[in-house]
Amino acid sequence: MAGEQVSARVDAWIWSVRLTKTRSIASDACRGGHVRVNGVRVKPAHVLRVGDEVRLRHEGRERIVVVSRIITKRVGAAVAAECYVDKSPPPPPPEEVVTVAIRTRGAGRPTKRERRSIDKLLGRPPTEERGRRARPE
Repeated sequence: MAGEQVSARVDAWIWSVRLTKTRSIASDACRGGHVRVNGVRVKPAHVLRVGDEVRLRHEGRERIVVVSRIITKRVGAAVAAECYVDKSPPPPPPEEVVTVAIRTRGAGRPTKRERRSIDKLLGRPPTEERGRRARPE
């Protein structure tokens, strides 16, 4: 196959086999310490060889793959799946995924009504009970 080599940069390989959507995400993951090759944190330019174990923490889960073929160009999903042996644990069931309330950027502080609904969602006691102190008599 054209583009096949005996070694490749780890960020290019991660992107090529479709473990990340973009190469820049793969590079950022390497710089952030989220990529390990054979148990060692690596930089984006680390040379990858057949037989290396790559661990990638991405989107809330850890992917563990063993390199079976080196490619540097992005290929179709069927071809990409042949380039590694997936040893990742199964993804968590949807029930275990915790939903996080996200406010739009620049929306400012929550209103009293929004704060009450957030407290209710998180199972906290109402705001009035939390902030109230006993008055000395």
